[in-house]
Amino acid sequence: MSDISILVKNLCVAYNDLKILDDLNFEVRNGEFIGIIGKSGTGKTTLLNTLAGFISFRGEIHIEGNIGFCFQNHSLFYWMTVAENIGFGLTNVNGAEKKAIVHDILRKIDMVDYGDRYSKELSGGQMQRVALGRAIAYNPKVLLLDEPFSSLDIYTRDHMMDWVLKLISELNITVVMVTHYLDEALVLADRVFVLKEKKIVHKVQVPFVKPRTQAIRYTDEFQKTKQELALLLNQQQTS
Repeated sequence: MSDISILVKNLCVAYNDLKILDDLNFEVRNGEFIGIIGKSGTGKTTLLNTLAGFISFRGEIHIEGNIGFCFQNHSLFYWMTVAENIGFGLTNVNGAEKKAIVHDILRKIDMVDYGDRYSKELSGGQMQRVALGRAIAYNPKVLLLDEPFSSLDIYTRDHMMDWVLKLISELNITVVMVTHYLDEALVLADRVFVLKEKKIVHKVQVPFVKPRTQAIRYTDEFQKTKQELALLLNQQQTS
């Protein structure tokens, strides 16, 4: 697939006789960040879970390399420390090598001094950073994010966007993220896919070069693009 990281052809997902996704076709380039938006119930999380291999399907999915997944709920193990949570999936290494990987992830998520703490001692933003750290600990080529900041307050969410911009630029991996927050999609993503009636009906190129800062949110072009996305979502309601 050369420069293609994810290739999906004729993807269909159904529960019993109820179709959730029908005839999806798309590709994601290496290192690209895709945001997926759509009204509740359109199958966004189902699509992400299918890409991760959690749900059976008809059609074709080709993904280059291994996959990291970050859920809506951080899903940390409360009886483990931050370092133990991050190292949980590193079953193929141990000893000094595992310790070095965990320390590197703690550095990447700006939590070097928090390795011995438990989740009850962390803020919501810190817990979500640990969850992301656990997802990237075994060096995935593709990272799937299911509304990772939905439980955070607006201030913390905005701070996390800055942090993710920095992290993803350092990792240089392919990312697919589900979100309801249009600002989040436009600040982080290279393209935004709109799900409607079981299909991806729009693929919108985000017109901002990287590296980015949140300053783009205050430009006329950002507001115009955001309005265009909002219109697509409103059309989805009345279709």
